[in-house]
Amino acid sequence: MRDTLRVGMTHTLRLTVPERLTVPGLMPEVESWQVMPKVLATSMLVALMEWSALEVLLPHYEEGEQSVGVHIDMSHVAATPPGMAVEVAATLVQIDGRFYDFEILARDELDVIGEAKHRRAAVMRAKFDERLAQKIARSQGA
Repeated sequence: MRDTLRVGMTHTLRLTVPERLTVPGLMPEVESWQVMPKVLATSMLVALMEWSALEVLLPHYEEGEQSVGVHIDMSHVAATPPGMAVEVAATLVQIDGRFYDFEILARDELDVIGEAKHRRAAVMRAKFDERLAQKIARSQGA
């Protein structure tokens, strides 16, 4: 990571919730999900939280570097219907070697909908891809 990255840096993303990110919209083939409320799915809130943290790091990558999420501790405390805007703000709160810790707050137009503590790790893409290829080969008996 470049030395331009600083604790306190933030990124806020904004998105209007589409139906495809609601619980029934995620997996239309799962019958039991079709009777669930049509609200932003928790898994999609996690994805938005990771995305906002990733955006803090992106401008500071070294050549060939990326980051991967390694931990998230989150709450999802209010429902958000499709068509409502959400705002997810990630703040870098700690740098620990190749690990980056974030506090994240998510709101819709009316309420706080979730909070998280999230950790990302810097990885070199080529090394990551090599390990992944080895794992795939092992799973195929090679």
